[in-house]
Amino acid sequence: MSGQKPSLKSGGSPQSRFQVDTVTEAATTPASTDASKPEESKGRFRVVGFLDAGALGSAMDIGLPPDVFHEPDTARSDSVSLHSTGTGHTHISDSHSNTYYMRTFGHNTIDAVPNIDFYRQTAAPFGEKWGRPSLSELHDELDKDPFEDGLANGEEPSAAEEAAAALAAKNAKGGTIKFGWVKGVLIRCMLNIWGVMLFIRMTWIVGHAGIGLTIAIILMATVVTTITGLSTSAIATNGFVRGGGAYYLISRSLGPEFGGSIGLIFAFANAVAVAMYVVGFAETVVEMLNDVDALMTDELNDIRIVGTLTVILLLGISVAGMEWEAKAQIVLLVILLAAIVNYFIGSFMSMESKDPKGFFGYNSAILFENFGPDFRDEETFFSVFAIFFPAATGILAGANISGDLTDPQSAIPKGTLLAILITGVTYIAVAISAGSCIVRDATGDQNDTVSDTVNCTDAACTLGYDFSICKEGGCQYGLMNDFQVMSLVSGFGPLISAGIFSATLSSALASLVSAPKVFQALCKDNIYPGLGVFAKGYGKNNEPLRGYVLTFCIGLAFILIAELNIIAPIISNFFLASYALINFSVFHASLANSPGWRPSFKYYNMWVSLAGAVLCVVVMFVINWWAALVTLLIVLALYIYVSYHKPDVNWGSSTQALIYNQALTHCMNLTGVEDHVKNFRPQCLVMTGYPNSRPAMIQLVNSFTKNVGLMVCAHVRTVTRRPNLKELSQEHVRCQRWLNKKRIKAFYTHVFADNLRHGAQFLMQAVGLGRLKPNTLVMGFKNNWSDGDMRDVEIYINTIHDAFDLQFGVAILRLQDGLDISHIPGQDELVSSHEKPPVESKEMVVTVNLSKDPESDCPSKNTSNQSSPLITIETKSPLSLTDQRLLETSQQFKKKQGKGTIDVWWLFDDGGLTLLIPFLLTNRSKWGDCRIRVFIGGKINRIDHDRRAMATLLSRFRIDFSDIHVLGDINTKPKKHSKLSFKELIEPYRLKEDDMEQEVAERLKAQEPWRITDNELELYRAKSNRQIRLNELLKEHSSMAKLIVMSMPLARKGTVSSALYMCWLETLSKELPPLLLVRGNHQSVLTFYS
Repeated sequence: MSGQKPSLKSGGSPQSRFQVDTVTEAATTPASTDASKPEESKGRFRVVGFLDAGALGSAMDIGLPPDVFHEPDTARSDSVSLHSTGTGHTHISDSHSNTYYMRTFGHNTIDAVPNIDFYRQTAAPFGEKWGRPSLSELHDELDKDPFEDGLANGEEPSAAEEAAAALAAKNAKGGTIKFGWVKGVLIRCMLNIWGVMLFIRMTWIVGHAGIGLTIAIILMATVVTTITGLSTSAIATNGFVRGGGAYYLISRSLGPEFGGSIGLIFAFANAVAVAMYVVGFAETVVEMLNDVDALMTDELNDIRIVGTLTVILLLGISVAGMEWEAKAQIVLLVILLAAIVNYFIGSFMSMESKDPKGFFGYNSAILFENFGPDFRDEETFFSVFAIFFPAATGILAGANISGDLTDPQSAIPKGTLLAILITGVTYIAVAISAGSCIVRDATGDQNDTVSDTVNCTDAACTLGYDFSICKEGGCQYGLMNDFQVMSLVSGFGPLISAGIFSATLSSALASLVSAPKVFQALCKDNIYPGLGVFAKGYGKNNEPLRGYVLTFCIGLAFILIAELNIIAPIISNFFLASYALINFSVFHASLANSPGWRPSFKYYNMWVSLAGAVLCVVVMFVINWWAALVTLLIVLALYIYVSYHKPDVNWGSSTQALIYNQALTHCMNLTGVEDHVKNFRPQCLVMTGYPNSRPAMIQLVNSFTKNVGLMVCAHVRTVTRRPNLKELSQEHVRCQRWLNKKRIKAFYTHVFADNLRHGAQFLMQAVGLGRLKPNTLVMGFKNNWSDGDMRDVEIYINTIHDAFDLQFGVAILRLQDGLDISHIPGQDELVSSHEKPPVESKEMVVTVNLSKDPESDCPSKNTSNQSSPLITIETKSPLSLTDQRLLETSQQFKKKQGKGTIDVWWLFDDGGLTLLIPFLLTNRSKWGDCRIRVFIGGKINRIDHDRRAMATLLSRFRIDFSDIHVLGDINTKPKKHSKLSFKELIEPYRLKEDDMEQEVAERLKAQEPWRITDNELELYRAKSNRQIRLNELLKEHSSMAKLIVMSMPLARKGTVSSALYMCWLETLSKELPPLLLVRGNHQSVLTFYS
């Protein structure tokens, strides 16, 4: 073969198992100079698909170039490689070739090497989601096609492909603006924290609290914000952060309940904060207009006019885009920094003209006098702290635009913590500076100098001025009286006014941007139905224009009110509630000990975060106790609302992790405790098949197990073909979702088995965890047993025997119309088509839904993946009367039962399960109007005695009952026509061994063990007559009952044939209201001891 190319195309030869696209390793042919050179130099091959085993197909099919030689003796299925010989020919060789070591690991297998793109939730640059090969693609047989279009796993795009991808990504983004940590976080946080408090309230706080306590106030506020900043940093570095700020951080940590609550009030607080800051700006402007006598109308209306014009201007800047907003913030920061520097420069420039107004420059006497507190007008330390603390808020200004940051994980910690440090130092510096050069009170009169006749001891006296008259009130200057004292100190007064404008406008602008961003993220998650209209974004930055308009309207409404003294403390409390939950999130996530909690920011502590959360709540009540209560009530109301509606989201919150931890801990604790009769609960393994196939059984069992015991809906999959285990896991998810949607507190489990008996054995032995293990098997009565194969009856009866062998209680529910509705068209949401019974030929409409709907309740067709078409069968013909009656019957336990009785035929003591189930039912609202009637067997001459004995027992069990019936005529002979009906029922299943030879009879009995022998029939004649008689009594006494709960007759294993036992059950339960046959495992489940 070395000198001759093989014929790669033959008429009838099967194709190869592999189909590959080859790329030469180091081509030296002239073709290497063309445009494909970058790709050729990669030396990779791409597996496109698996074909049938056999010889190689055509060269075009497998993508081999015309110069390829095939060496079949060296080709190996999992170690095939391609290399160039340098002679213009490419050989296929095995992993032992001399160029193999040069290849990238993973080049010759469809298994993928670790890749960051596999862990992204966003789309790949090529417009399709990248993913590692599924387990099916690696594990399934080769006759299946495991690949979809896309790159081979383990292969990287060529240089040309990378360039094209980069260009496509750039075009798709359209030049999206992203900010670094300085412009995106640091500047925003500093502008928000440096509010108007710095210029018009800081000096007043120093006057009241003194330098020492003012520093303490600043440090207290800084401790709260620093702890919150550390917690924010921890959450922000525990995974990729998207837009939504505080809402995103809290919701992804604590879940949608807390996140949805805080998200809404945080967005609202930011919207109203716009009004607060704008009104603060407008008041300053109107004050300046008033000084020059230039008011337009009156002060209140001028504030409204200026505020409205200002918020319209800010809205225009915001809508113009984040880049313009960022530029405006930088300009405002420059002005603000200039104002601060201007103040400190002015503090060193003492002038005699400013002395009467209380500014003397730095002086130790003033420092010592102002170091201690001097609270006036009923002010206290906490009231002053409440006034200052809003100045420390704003630390989430950067986190609120997390979606617009280049690297939120790095930017949020650096920017937030540095902003807290810088602003904290600034506040302390201003406090020390103001307290060292300005006295508390000054008259402003140059004539108030010290005279010899007055005994003056104030610091101003040492500097030649006597302001003692201010103790009587009326002074307008000094730390205590003049809010604009920083303008007096500064080198250039108007620059302080510009600083005030800058502080108010920057904070307003930050809030105007934050509120829509947070609200948009909240609406995208669809936590609150009806708000989805605000989730839509516009432009390259996905700007929430509708959110901007809503924020503008809210802000404008509060600006027009112009009375923010009441709403302001509530807003501060809204922010503090957010801080408290961020801190609590870190504590909660650490406490849950989830493997997913591993923030790259390590400088946090769960107990410090908990202390921070407590501090935030304390500060809320310090600022305003009633506002704190209002805030907590609003959060609680929203939490309850979201919890009730249960949004269909799964963010892997720490709440889930903690629930898992607690469940695991409690399960382990239970295993160390022996069962006690007082704590017995019916824990039911319900043989439902698909959950919606037998709704009546599920609804009834759910009525007495909900919030009381365990309920597991079990499904034994008996199929002739090989089990499709992948399909099993997919349907498990959908069936469990169906149960959750119907608010049925149950688990769903399924198993493949040869028949019902084997499947039930597997389930009874394996289902459960520790003490959370079923103890009662619930089955539906086999209504159609006489029409089917008697081998199925043998399996059914043996399943009951197995349950008793495993010490299970057994309950069998019979409705006269049946339980299974899976064959009725339109009821097949959870029923696989291959398991449905065949239906009569009718005119059908088949609807094929090709959309992948993750919310679909049901796999209507057995498929290997969820994206396969869902098939819904709709029939144009009306349902038969039988099916209509069956559908109505299947829903009877879903509705309220109304007044009636639950008749308990407690004929045999099984430990009390027959009595416990009706008691649990009557505790439910659906069955609350029903009364329990108890029927027992007894002797005719002792009826009163037996009734009193049973009443005593029931009263000790604390079980209410309306009546007790003692049946003294159970043992009387049944009516002739009833006996004749029973004889006709058993006739087809008798062995009739007396009419055949013994050997033939034994062989037939071995082949058909359900056969009833004459000896058996005679031996159990009395028991058969009892079942016939009980049916007559049931029809006589309980024909109008809502439900009959009756002791189930037992059959001795190996003695009573399956057919005879089935005939007993059939005879006992026919033509009756809903009947539940119950037999406990004869261990007490009731006790009258405390």
